Amino acid sequence: NVHAPRTGNGMDFNDGEYRMYHGKHIPGFPAHPHRGFETITATLQGFCDHCDSLGNAGRYGEGDCQFMTAGSGIQHSEMFPLVKSDQPNTLRLFQIWLNLPRADKMAPPKMVMHWANDVPKVRSPDGLATVSVYVGRYGTVAEALAPPPRSWAAKAGKDVAVWFVHMKPGARLELPAAHAGAEANRCLYVVEGDAVDVGGVRVPLRHMVDLDASRPVEVSGSQDTDTAALVLQGVPIGEPVAQRGPFVGNDMQDIVAAFSDYQETSFGGWPWPSEEHAFDMNKARFCLVDGVETVAPPVVPSSQP
Repeated sequence: NVHAPRTGNGMDFNDGEYRMYHGKHIPGFPAHPHRGFETITATLQGFCDHCDSLGNAGRYGEGDCQFMTAGSGIQHSEMFPLVKSDQPNTLRLFQIWLNLPRADKMAPPKMVMHWANDVPKVRSPDGLATVSVYVGRYGTVAEALAPPPRSWAAKAGKDVAVWFVHMKPGARLELPAAHAGAEANRCLYVVEGDAVDVGGVRVPLRHMVDLDASRPVEVSGSQDTDTAALVLQGVPIGEPVAQRGPFVGNDMQDIVAAFSDYQETSFGGWPWPSEEHAFDMNKARFCLVDGVETVAPPVVPSSQP
């Protein structure tokens, strides 16, 4: 058995070193509830084991992307299995919380898995940059698989996009304008490497810049190191937002109702052996939805780290 060392204090971020630990033997986030929004978990490296109160489950990573519409309420766990006993179990992923409009906040929960081989990759003309299109369209050359049906990203004209841009030294590329034009918000966040030049503006590591989504913009990486950025985009919902912990509503009445409903129903209970359930370290990537299990195809190697 491979166990995680008990380090850190359970906080996501501390001054200086990043530390995270939840769970007794495996790092991650044991069973916890959500309502009123959805999670988009886009992976780069390592694995995540998912279990939820509907009996759905999966192991995904290495470029896979999971959409989960929490809607009316769901419990899920996200554990990070220690599948290697002879080397570090590195994990790199993004989890984006995407709000739902009032009309869909009580939609039935839904999980959709997009395997890495189905995530479109766009190469820059110079061959030095790759854009992974996890959500939405990238100009006229690439479009991600469909999100869950009640997602804001599934609405016509809302132009939700999640792109991961990896740049080798000296890379240059042009991000296309949003299809929704100036109606869409767009931002770029530099997540790895060195500063990035965005339309002539130097954006340092771990800084974000708001972009005019109606115009294409040139992005240049460092001359010395690999760099990476996350691009988020979408037309605003335009409704009030109230949020407390794992629940998102339009007002505090929604939040009070969410806490009350969860205390009464546990959003369906927990059908798994433990709140931090993880699968055998040798189990391959898979997705179990509504009692039907599919196995992921092998990941096709790419030059992206």
